[in-house]
Amino acid sequence: MADRLTGGDSSLLRRINAAVTLRALRDGHAVTLTQLVGDTGLSRPTVEGVIEGLVETGLVAEVEQPQPQPGGQPGPGRRGRPARWFRFRAEAGHILGIEIGVHDIRIILADLAGEVVGTHFRPVEESLEAEERLAAVRSVVAEVLRKAGVSRDNLWAVGVGTPGIVDRDGTVQLGTAMPGWTGLDIGARLRRSFRCPVMIENDANLAAIAEHWQGAAVGADDVVFVMAGLSPGAGSLINGRLHRGFGGAAGEIGALHLLGQEVTPERLLSTTGKPLNPLDEAAVARVLKLAREGDAVAKVATDRFLTRLVQSVAALVLAIDPQLVVVGGWAAGLDGVLDPLRERLAQFTLRAPEVALAALGSEVVAMGALRVALDQVEEQLFAVNPPAA
Repeated sequence: MADRLTGGDSSLLRRINAAVTLRALRDGHAVTLTQLVGDTGLSRPTVEGVIEGLVETGLVAEVEQPQPQPGGQPGPGRRGRPARWFRFRAEAGHILGIEIGVHDIRIILADLAGEVVGTHFRPVEESLEAEERLAAVRSVVAEVLRKAGVSRDNLWAVGVGTPGIVDRDGTVQLGTAMPGWTGLDIGARLRRSFRCPVMIENDANLAAIAEHWQGAAVGADDVVFVMAGLSPGAGSLINGRLHRGFGGAAGEIGALHLLGQEVTPERLLSTTGKPLNPLDEAAVARVLKLAREGDAVAKVATDRFLTRLVQSVAALVLAIDPQLVVVGGWAAGLDGVLDPLRERLAQFTLRAPEVALAALGSEVVAMGALRVALDQVEEQLFAVNPPAA
């Protein structure tokens, strides 16, 4: 995609000038040639040449002078000659954010500026085999593209979120939440369906990225996102950058129950003295609902589960010392755990972080996948090195 930036011109100087000019246009607002000269610091002839190349590639369009707002003044222009106005064509390409979940598949389609132009959601069975689940993903992608009138060839990047430990190539090293998921090379399987880069990432990691981008963690660079669930996971940002660990397993706090069988979720949430069976989200939601309604036994079970969750989060907080812990996940009633979580983290940690509820709801993983795809696009748009042979 790098050649789209310069129309095939591999001159390093020209590529730098094109990247600088494109950045100045990136916010989507129409600007004049004179404004671009001032914003980029380049000479007028240079900007004119770069703009011509960007218009040829379809990334920039010349537009009519925008109408001034009431009480406003017309944009700057040279006297005697009408100003030429240009804008970045975000519609020149599109990106996808995909969540492959245990119970559903969510897809968000956006333009090159990250503006959402389509979404789709489809429930799936927890028992769905891997090949059937991937087939469902392809089907949902086709549906969202069809509804938006977007060609598959118009996709520039695709981000995908999934439960499990995912390596950098997109293979699930360990994924017990869905049948046939461990060892599955999702990256290779999905790359056959697209002619653009496809990035695979752990769902909790993407949730952390999404909340930092548009959610509760905006402005905080040291963040832990807790994906509360039967096997809780976490994604961490350190200095604003995702911390994956050497093999992609950072933040798998759900494995801490292996330190003691008595702290498995099915025992912690039991209201009968026997392990909770079946151990699924519906069963857990019922326990939390009973606790909110005042059931004493359910309150004890919920308290046990919360204590274990806090201990798991505290281990990560002690290691990373984040500014903020964002809590999200599947179960209803999470808003009721924030105060106890704050209080107990203050007991278990040396410096208690801020605690907030996730702001992006059920789309948080797909939004994180979209952000990863957008990062890939921006890397292509603003690259200044010639593409490798």
